[in-house]
Amino acid sequence: MAEPEESVFDRYRDRVDRPIRRLFRVYGVPEWPYFAAGMVANVVARVASLLPPVVLGAAIDSVFTGDAPFDLPLLPASLFPNTEVAQFELSVALIAGSFVVTAVFTYLYGVAANLFAHRVMHDVRTDSFAKMQGLDMSFFDDKQTGEVMSVLNNDASNLEVFLDDALQNSARLVVMVAGITVVLVSENWQLAVVTLSAIPLMFLLTRWFMVRAAPRYERQRAAVGNLNTRLENSLAGVELVKSSAAEDHETGRVTDASYRFFQDTMDVLRLSYVYRPGMELLAGLSFAVTFAVGGYWLLYGAPLFLTGTLSPGAFVTFIFLTQRFVTPLAEVSNIVDQYENAKASSARVFGLMDIPAGVEDADGATELTGVDGRVEYDDVTFSYDDEETVIDGVSFEANPGDTVALVGPTGAGKSTLCKLLLRLYDVDGSHPSARQTESDDVNDGAVRVDGHDVRDVTLDSLREHVGYVSQDTYLFDGTIAENVAYGEFDATREAVIEAAKAADAHEFVAALPDGYDTEVGERGVKLSGGQRQRIAIARAILADPEILVFDEATSDVDTETERRIQESLDDLADDRTAVVIAHRLSTVRTADQILVVEDGRIVERGTHDALLAREGRYADLWSVQTSTLDG
Repeated sequence: MAEPEESVFDRYRDRVDRPIRRLFRVYGVPEWPYFAAGMVANVVARVASLLPPVVLGAAIDSVFTGDAPFDLPLLPASLFPNTEVAQFELSVALIAGSFVVTAVFTYLYGVAANLFAHRVMHDVRTDSFAKMQGLDMSFFDDKQTGEVMSVLNNDASNLEVFLDDALQNSARLVVMVAGITVVLVSENWQLAVVTLSAIPLMFLLTRWFMVRAAPRYERQRAAVGNLNTRLENSLAGVELVKSSAAEDHETGRVTDASYRFFQDTMDVLRLSYVYRPGMELLAGLSFAVTFAVGGYWLLYGAPLFLTGTLSPGAFVTFIFLTQRFVTPLAEVSNIVDQYENAKASSARVFGLMDIPAGVEDADGATELTGVDGRVEYDDVTFSYDDEETVIDGVSFEANPGDTVALVGPTGAGKSTLCKLLLRLYDVDGSHPSARQTESDDVNDGAVRVDGHDVRDVTLDSLREHVGYVSQDTYLFDGTIAENVAYGEFDATREAVIEAAKAADAHEFVAALPDGYDTEVGERGVKLSGGQRQRIAIARAILADPEILVFDEATSDVDTETERRIQESLDDLADDRTAVVIAHRLSTVRTADQILVVEDGRIVERGTHDALLAREGRYADLWSVQTSTLDG
């Protein structure tokens, strides 16, 4: 299967430097009180958990065998009682108390660590979503939605697992290894050297694994995004799939994406199959060697190069602590596994966050207020990603109360022209304020509202004054009333109903069992195409903008419904500027100006009657449509 083409998202992801460190710097530092509290509680809990084997060893040597005075590492002997009964009672109290302290501080650590992890991930997820919302439409044209969803869900979840589990286990490992090392060295430094000899080998094995695992995890995370995209596309287009009898084709494409994910996952697992057992083997050998050397020492005296004596209590302490040593060391493989997974995921998260927005508020952008609605396109040129020109030198004006219609074949650039007004895209060429000299050979085309270049005003204020109904009607999962009021969230029910009446939607909505409280389903699937369009028109009407843009807004309704909607829109547009894209030329006969667009250029302009009299391209289109209707 061919490798997927690298996108802008992939390029910025590859540039992310030290993603885990950046994660802590940007998101961990603000939550440091939870992290600090968790670490303190963890140290106390882990140190307390080491006390029972030490106390047991001391009790064996002093209380049960009587071979040595009661003594604990790092503490003066004067603190302990002299009688065996008192020493026994102290041992019981210390062991019981250590378990209580361990339990209490483990709970406190768990609470603090989870608060830290989940607060960080809440911030990461919401910031990633906010960043995505701020990106311009060109990003969404290029980037597949499934991969973005993979970042927001799968990659964010991977970071949560790392911050929750891996950090907890890492902290426990550090404290346990350091604490056990201190105790073992204080008990018998020579046997401690034998026990700890496996650590350098573990470090080398871990380093080998990390170097080889990193690229494998990056490929695996990319494969997840590709699989999510394929699943989402197939499910979203299930109607087309079934109507085209293409179930086998889609199953094959999902199978290919799933197999790619399977292969990349197996690449990671094959490496883990060597690393994890290797770590467990080294930890187990450490325990076995400690038991063998310590047991021989206790039975026959110091072996090989070792000197001195080893008491039974010290041997018991070594056995218990070495066993405690094995578990956290064996878990290093899981920690590294989660770290590498999180590293790849955090690179993807920050790769998304680092993508610059192509359309955003300029420095010093002002609010667009007191809008009359005069729209001007001045020598506008546009292309996607500096490729083939889509709009080429378009100029026209529309004054308040005017209706300008854009007609022409599919793909001529009509919808793109409307999107430039909303700054969903920006025109090509330099903004005048960015020119170095007046003689710079640049395209200074601009879209203006009331004489203001749309790049000079804030996006929010611009879009507040433009009502846009796309040919691809989108409804959110929710009620009809919520969808009509989207963007005007405080609108009253009465205002929603009036807008629906103006869009010729009230009659069918009122006939539904739940009326305006009817749930429309995901993407509005419970409504017909025409019903969805009328809801979208009602939404634009409710916003009460000075400029209206309708992109094939009535393409899915019948002729009679279209006539009624058109009458309402004509009334609404009496004192507003309206830009209308229409396939049915009958709907724009009364437009003040009709622009015929082909290959991104205006090839004809004028009123309906004037264009028919010219007997040009518009007249041909009109003839084709009327003859079809007559037929």
